[in-house]
Amino acid sequence: MSSDLARLGVAEAADGLAAGDCSAVELVEACIAAQEAARDLNVVVADTAERARAAAVHADQRRRRNEARPLEGIPVAVKDIFCTEGVATTACSRILDGFVPEYESTVSARLWEAGAILVGKTNMDEFAMGSSNETSRCGPVRNPWSPVDGPSLVPGGSSGGSAAVVAASAVPAALGTDTGGSIRQPASFCGVVGLKPTYGRCSRWGIIAFASSLDQAGPLTRSVADAALILEHIAGFDPRDSTSADLAVPDLHAALQGNVKGLRVGVPSEYRLDSLPSSISDLWEQGIVWFRDAGAELREVSLPHTRYALPAYYIVAPAEASANLARYDGVRFGARSMGTDPDELYTRTRRDGFGEEVRRRIMIGGYVLSEGYYDAYYLRAQQVRTRIAEDFRQAFQDVDVLLTPTTPSSAFPEGDKTDDPLAMYVNDIFTVPASLAGLPAISVPAGLDEAGLPLGLQLVGRAFDEVTLLQAATILEDAAGTFRPPTVAA
Repeated sequence: MSSDLARLGVAEAADGLAAGDCSAVELVEACIAAQEAARDLNVVVADTAERARAAAVHADQRRRRNEARPLEGIPVAVKDIFCTEGVATTACSRILDGFVPEYESTVSARLWEAGAILVGKTNMDEFAMGSSNETSRCGPVRNPWSPVDGPSLVPGGSSGGSAAVVAASAVPAALGTDTGGSIRQPASFCGVVGLKPTYGRCSRWGIIAFASSLDQAGPLTRSVADAALILEHIAGFDPRDSTSADLAVPDLHAALQGNVKGLRVGVPSEYRLDSLPSSISDLWEQGIVWFRDAGAELREVSLPHTRYALPAYYIVAPAEASANLARYDGVRFGARSMGTDPDELYTRTRRDGFGEEVRRRIMIGGYVLSEGYYDAYYLRAQQVRTRIAEDFRQAFQDVDVLLTPTTPSSAFPEGDKTDDPLAMYVNDIFTVPASLAGLPAISVPAGLDEAGLPLGLQLVGRAFDEVTLLQAATILEDAAGTFRPPTVAA
């Protein structure tokens, strides 16, 4: 019974709690046990079991008093980049060792206000910089789809822990953040749904910053409906975040029932790479067939500046990271390494506190912002970003959503790309353009490759049109079915 409860999705668990089929205490205990059973995956970096148990007792009391909130008693895991009051938050970096926030991020606070229960902080790439969850100071996460007797596969990154804990059926939903694909790429690698909302739809207040003009919170779940349900409760205006959009949040869950007949689905020609594996190109064609069979209209579209998206991103994001991470100096924030003078203290603290990938991106960012190179690199990248956003605006005059692959490959073995940063960065080739344009995008598990590993298809929508995006995503989900790792399959 316990393992069965841990496999429930958000909506299923909510229905079971409302019907009295299970209690919040039983549900939380099931998730705690499932996380313990999946300890070898290294998905949880801050254990909140006792806090969760106390919250579950409170949730059951509220339900008995007929005071249940929409997510009352639903367990949720949270990426270690969200500040959680009274719970260690380190962004999986040594430089934040010992940091326990005295405040809660807006997004996580909204979940707790809706009745959800924190059941663990999840592993991630350090400061969200990575595509494989191998840069974490807490060690790599093992993808639940890894063969029992084979090599350990990466879960993707940077929200690899959140994707893996959901895929392993150890929690119904988890929060992640997406800067250039950090929700969608691990969702594809782990066979779960990953939703990046429109930039500004969810508050960034209380999220440890990587690249402030790109970072956006979103859910990882086992169904599109669950992603919609979680987004409803974390989205909305926040006056503490100057980039937060003052727009009403629609009833996303109800909107999933909408008819998609006549939906115009665009297929970007620039995404048809010669190097794309046949398993992914074939799945993409299958997605086109699924939409056509559902009554949608398929149209070829052009996004001519797509080829510049990856290099532009890897200028803009490191530049913003170098500015955001300048605050970690051993004096005001984070851990401190001793030095004989201020310069030595700063140097040793940042050398000891930051991992290799974070140091690499700080140096790249400092270089492109330096005198004599700002115009040649950073300013030019921002101009390219504007052109990319304009390409999307033009395309959305003729179509309602865009259909692409999520990633250029399935999950790869741990250590396979760690010595080649450029090969690692290519993992973001399909996800970065939507991030640069600030558009909502979702990865839906759509099939398996020749090795039996999950592959996702990505949908990109108009700004703040998550309704249409989610409606379209249900078409893919209904046609493809669901996927679970063989070791945790029902």
